[in-house]
Amino acid sequence: MDNDYFKKVMTAVILVLLIVLSFFLLKPIILSIILGIILAFIFTPIYDFFFKYIKRKNITAFLMCLLLIGLIIVPLWYIFPVAIDQSIKFYTDSQSLDFVTPLKAIFPSMFQSEQFAHEIGLTIQSFVTRTTNSLMNSLSDVILNFPTLFLQLLVVFFSFFFVLRDKESLIEYIQSLIPFSKEVEKRLFKSSKDLTISILYGQIVLGIIQGITAGIGFFIFGVPNALLITILAMVAGVFPIVGTAIIWVPVAIYLLMAGNTVNALGVVMFGLISSIIEALFKPIFISRRAKMNSSLILFGMVGGILFFGLLGIILGPLILAYLFIVIEAYRNKKLPEAVIQSPKKE
Repeated sequence: MDNDYFKKVMTAVILVLLIVLSFFLLKPIILSIILGIILAFIFTPIYDFFFKYIKRKNITAFLMCLLLIGLIIVPLWYIFPVAIDQSIKFYTDSQSLDFVTPLKAIFPSMFQSEQFAHEIGLTIQSFVTRTTNSLMNSLSDVILNFPTLFLQLLVVFFSFFFVLRDKESLIEYIQSLIPFSKEVEKRLFKSSKDLTISILYGQIVLGIIQGITAGIGFFIFGVPNALLITILAMVAGVFPIVGTAIIWVPVAIYLLMAGNTVNALGVVMFGLISSIIEALFKPIFISRRAKMNSSLILFGMVGGILFFGLLGIILGPLILAYLFIVIEAYRNKKLPEAVIQSPKKE
């Protein structure tokens, strides 16, 4: 008995040690692996469509990798130099912008005191300077760390390829590790899939489309540094409650105060279209699926950005969603509708 007990203890110690070592080994690339898994999830419907005709997993997964390169890498190759150029211009222009005069015109009673107006102007100038400095530093880091970034991209593509190709066996393996009954396990996977689709398609992908729609207006109506502002609109569109309006409304006000009334109205028109897109298409993604409370998604995104960086926009809400799903499975009770709304039944 003592010998068996000793073997079990040593096995447990070795297992824990290997798990810890594996974590530290994969820590530098773990976010890249997760990004590859998320992209594989997004591309799964397209993979399944082509697999019906090709019938070969390796070839189909390789074609998806080429498609991913075409949709993401190639545009970035052309967009990135322009984004750097516009970031430099934006940084230079922001140093000489007059923030107080427009505020005085909009809120004359609040800015009667010159001392107060001066302090507000300095505060806004400091905030803009820090923000633009952070943006420039981020772009510089991308250039300086290009070899590391290239290796991270390789990990993303390998993860993307193998998850698409072997997703059935991976799901079976994960199911074998879950310590719940078959019924709870089935419900767990169904809820996970519904919430993942709801967040990725209904919030992330749709938010990017909204930002691009607003960006088309920026380009058509001659907004300065249109590409950079479009990227900001895409990021803002991903956030629930916030939306693209936080970008296009100030842009429209800027154009209006500069005397470009037609351009300002054009930007407003495309901004409203981007908001209508959410109202029209969001229900398509989430009407028959579980839906997470918008406030929790926002908290998850903000916390995710602070902890994981930009990828936290996706990871934060997903981690919270899976936490609530596991709690629901553990308690064997449904969570309140204020947290997660059940999918609508036909």
